[in-house]
Amino acid sequence: MKRRLEVLFKQLKTYRNELLTVVEEVTEEEADLIPEGFNNNIRWNLGHVLLDQYLWIQVLTKEEHPLPAAYNDWFGFGTNPSHFTVETPRLQELLGSLRRQPDDILERNRFRLEQEFPSTDMDMHTIEQVLVRTIFHEGLHLGAIQAIKRRLHA
Repeated sequence: MKRRLEVLFKQLKTYRNELLTVVEEVTEEEADLIPEGFNNNIRWNLGHVLLDQYLWIQVLTKEEHPLPAAYNDWFGFGTNPSHFTVETPRLQELLGSLRRQPDDILERNRFRLEQEFPSTDMDMHTIEQVLVRTIFHEGLHLGAIQAIKRRLHA
């Protein structure tokens, strides 16, 4: 793999580990609380980060992502925890999926990270470009999670 792509996956894993570290002591109960002034909870933010990375690859490649279709209903753009059902993954399940996701994406796409696809609405043509966007997006949700935690522990 080219050095540039090695760096990309090192960043992906490093930032994912930062996210996981921030939530490692969050309880299931805390993960479901929505503080005043917020629209979502920690569990929704984690599920959204997980889904978003796969969705952008799907948008680009037109291939199905590995998550069950119901993830779109629970964690997709425009959803919130009121869309949760008893089948919605709990905190620990989401954390396990988030831990595995960077390696899963690398394994599925190792030989086509630079392959050109028809452009997305953001003019991204490669999985590499999509991953740069999703790392930024993950950082936004890391900030949201940190803000929720501060409010919960105020």
